[in-house]
Amino acid sequence: MIERIHLAIVREVARQGSLTAAAQHLCLTQSALSHTMRKLEQRVGTPVWRREGKRLVPTQAGQELLRTALRVLPQLELAEDRLRQYARGERGTLRIGMECHPCYQWLHRQIGPFLARWPDVDLDVHQRFQFGGMGALLAHEIDVLVTPDPVQHSQVHFEPVFDYEQVLVVAQGHRLAGQGHADPQDLASETLLTYPVPADRLDVYTRFLTPAGVLPHRHKTVENTEVLLQLVAAGRAVTAMPAWLAQEYAARLPITCVRLGAAGLPKQIHLGVRRSDRAVAYVADFLRRCRGTAA
Repeated sequence: MIERIHLAIVREVARQGSLTAAAQHLCLTQSALSHTMRKLEQRVGTPVWRREGKRLVPTQAGQELLRTALRVLPQLELAEDRLRQYARGERGTLRIGMECHPCYQWLHRQIGPFLARWPDVDLDVHQRFQFGGMGALLAHEIDVLVTPDPVQHSQVHFEPVFDYEQVLVVAQGHRLAGQGHADPQDLASETLLTYPVPADRLDVYTRFLTPAGVLPHRHKTVENTEVLLQLVAAGRAVTAMPAWLAQEYAARLPITCVRLGAAGLPKQIHLGVRRSDRAVAYVADFLRRCRGTAA
């Protein structure tokens, strides 16, 4: 019964002091404005204004309508402004899914500048997905997928952001520490620590051990990088991880990096986004800022 135009009219009449000025501000003719309010008065059965000389004075019903207008219209205008911000990509939530355990340190360096540039955009980071990273991206559970293993899909764009090498990390006194590189057979007597990722998604298996028909003596998983490398530094095991991450810890732990095979294991981190979201301003800015960043 009460429409937004009725609230806008009573607010502008209160602001401008006359029907004529209110009509001009609302881009209406005075007759159209008067007709609109007369129809409302007929429907509710009571006048909104009474005349006192040349002045329009709100009745009790008009005062109630004005109070409603002053409360409701700012909320509607704020909602509309935010919807326009969503449409322009200036407001929203960027949900980042991680398929790269070691990349958290890299991601932390990207988050601060992004949040400073986009104060109205929230950010969430997810690690576990019901149907895997690609499934989460396609199901709109996340907006960006950080992965070293992009999967081609017509609805997804993968942006390469930085290159790195996967290396074997051993204690400084380990028998392999002085070698130029490790061969698959070198790990047959070792305890191999990895992040809790299936072996068929670990490069140390798929690109190094499995093609050679070799398995480590023992395989254990550890979630925390600090704990994992403390075990390696103590000579309890070896691990495979990005060289850039191992080198960060090598400054304070007695560990060293050994190439996996004579040619090494080069890798690349990608950010996957839905193609339909590439035009969203804050998504495009995140990709642009991450592109070419050093780990």
